[in-house]
Amino acid sequence: MFEFFFNCSPAAFHKGNWVFLAGWPWWVFALALMAMGVALGALGLRRGRAKLGFRWILITLLQLCAAAILLLLLWRPALIVPFLKPHQNVVALVIDDSRSMGIAERDGTRIEQAAKKISGRFLNDLKSRFQVRLYRFSSSLEPISALETIRAQGVATRLSPALRAIAAEAASLPVGAVVLFTDGADNTGGVDPGTLAALRNRKIPVHTVGFGRERIENDVELTGVQLPERALPGSRIEAVVKFRQRGFSGRSAKLIFQDGKQTLATRELQLKGEGDQQSVTVLLRVGDAGAKDVQVSLEPLPGEENTLNNYCVRPLLVESRRPRILYVEGEPRWEFKFIRRAVEEDPTLRLVTMLRTTQNKIYRQGIANPKELEEGFPSKPEELFAFQGLIIGGVEAGYFTPAQMELIREFVNRRGGGLLFLAGRFGLAEGGYAKSGFAELLPVTLPDKKQTFFRDPATAELTPAGRESLICRIEEDPQRNFERWKKLPYLANFQETGAAKPGARVLVELQAPGHGRYPLLVTQSYGAGRTALLATAGTWRWQMQQPLEDKSHEAFWQQLLRWLVSDTPGPVISSTPTPVAYDDGAVRFQARVRDLHYLPAMDATVEAHVTGPEGVSTVVDLQPDPLEGGIYAAEWSAPKPGSYIVEVVARRGDGEVGRDAFTFRREDGTAENFRREQNRELLEKLSEQTGGRYYRPHELDRLVSDIQYSEAGISVRETKDLWNMPAVFLLLLGIKGAEWLLRRKWGAV
Repeated sequence: MFEFFFNCSPAAFHKGNWVFLAGWPWWVFALALMAMGVALGALGLRRGRAKLGFRWILITLLQLCAAAILLLLLWRPALIVPFLKPHQNVVALVIDDSRSMGIAERDGTRIEQAAKKISGRFLNDLKSRFQVRLYRFSSSLEPISALETIRAQGVATRLSPALRAIAAEAASLPVGAVVLFTDGADNTGGVDPGTLAALRNRKIPVHTVGFGRERIENDVELTGVQLPERALPGSRIEAVVKFRQRGFSGRSAKLIFQDGKQTLATRELQLKGEGDQQSVTVLLRVGDAGAKDVQVSLEPLPGEENTLNNYCVRPLLVESRRPRILYVEGEPRWEFKFIRRAVEEDPTLRLVTMLRTTQNKIYRQGIANPKELEEGFPSKPEELFAFQGLIIGGVEAGYFTPAQMELIREFVNRRGGGLLFLAGRFGLAEGGYAKSGFAELLPVTLPDKKQTFFRDPATAELTPAGRESLICRIEEDPQRNFERWKKLPYLANFQETGAAKPGARVLVELQAPGHGRYPLLVTQSYGAGRTALLATAGTWRWQMQQPLEDKSHEAFWQQLLRWLVSDTPGPVISSTPTPVAYDDGAVRFQARVRDLHYLPAMDATVEAHVTGPEGVSTVVDLQPDPLEGGIYAAEWSAPKPGSYIVEVVARRGDGEVGRDAFTFRREDGTAENFRREQNRELLEKLSEQTGGRYYRPHELDRLVSDIQYSEAGISVRETKDLWNMPAVFLLLLGIKGAEWLLRRKWGAV
């Protein structure tokens, strides 16, 4: 019907270019149209029709539209359309052979529907016009001779490798078009820009035919699980779980975290929002050191269509290291004593303290050897950079030399260490920090005045950011934790801090009668590290004024100091961008190597020692990145499914620079369990970006005629006149008919 009215199919209009064959300039058209408008207006005024107002204007506009159409036809509009030469071009039929195509629908499985549609008149019609080649794909592309070889047994759906292979074949074959039969359940996140560019360069249109329901009812699916890649032993981490459901609104589901047979945490979830993604954050205690596989699962609900998408595994490395924190205190005080006590109960932290007992004497505790800190605060990078965290207590800024202040700044900025400032009689504004080299590191803008330290009671209250932060999580439940903070004893003292800087996070505020509200605990990122400020030296009352068994004080300080050092890197940082490698096991190892001063080590020898399931053991050499100093990388493929541990060792000459480890998993066949509805959005986007079109299975007859419009392969261009389209004459007839009806209704005009 469309072709009858417009002389061309919709695909021709989609692929063709509009032209005007008369070759006359457009300004002539504009002048002629203006002249007609003036003539019609003058005629109306002469005959007295203008007094009819709106009626006359409408009649005149209709007459002007008819005149404009007639003028346009004189310019001879046409469409230049590219055509594939018959019998000289190849059309590639690419069929998804992954397991998701084996899902049963109303009229059989998806793969059965595809085979039935292809093997009928569609394939014969294509063969009468083009050379047809059949392919199947799951993880990779494979040519086939018959549809009977398709079994929907592939463990993955990878569109990009399949389409890249077709684009490569087009270098030696006249590939005119690709027809992709799939449900679009790609496991790699879509078609990458490089593949799209390869198809566009050869002007190959990809026509997609979508199979499967676009909406699956009665299903709960895990859509994402985010865990930190590393953690310290015994610490708590945040797991962010994303999920969606259809058909179970208002129901509840149980979320379970396990490490083998040990349950790490459970949470009851309230399901709401049909198809909407929900998110929940759960705290987990990671336990002892070692590589772990955290299993995340949603208990199946009665009537679920697919329970395989309720479960996933994420790797987690609980490191056995004990970060060292240097604590510099300007005077003996209760806070110093109770902080030391809190850290002593944490076997994963080591606190080294420098306490100034007199003006020129310090008392050292927790040192590694008698020579450490013998000369006072470190003055060399290799001395200070041996620590992962730094606490500066009630000591004036003048205690540090300008060179030491710069060294502390580099400790945070370049080394990536954590720095915590504490309030005190000689600290912060009282100690001249506002005008010192520390001002840039502080997460607040200190008041430029003295008498900011008060020995008055103050209460602490969590901010919205603090309610979400692990630092302040004394109780597991967020609401109970908020109430628990309200019941903490008052602080023994506090210090005015000024306003938080842009980008800083105020986790706790203090309320002091007669003084107002001030930020109490503030954190911020700085360079590669982080800094924080605690505007009190009176948290010791949280221990002294509560029962002995209450661990609020210890929990707060242990979590604050873990935050301070947990992300502080060593000289070697290793990682992979794919902690879970699906199906083919391809992973990329990357390491950042620094020297003792934490400057890029350009001449290191870097090896990755890999151990995995069933005795897998190998050594992979990492090569330096030519574009970025200190970065080393390698590509490797895990041969078997399961968990792997990679230890990266860097050496310079005969000495070892450092070592680091990470873990990852290879999983085969699990990706096909998720996102099992048709991904029509992806298919439409792929077609649009390559010049093709999206079709539903019952529209294949139209595809046979549309596929010829392509610039790929061996093609020619044809010019189709549009001036004689029946639609144009019907439009003219409609305009003049409307004018006649209006004239008849309103009388002679």
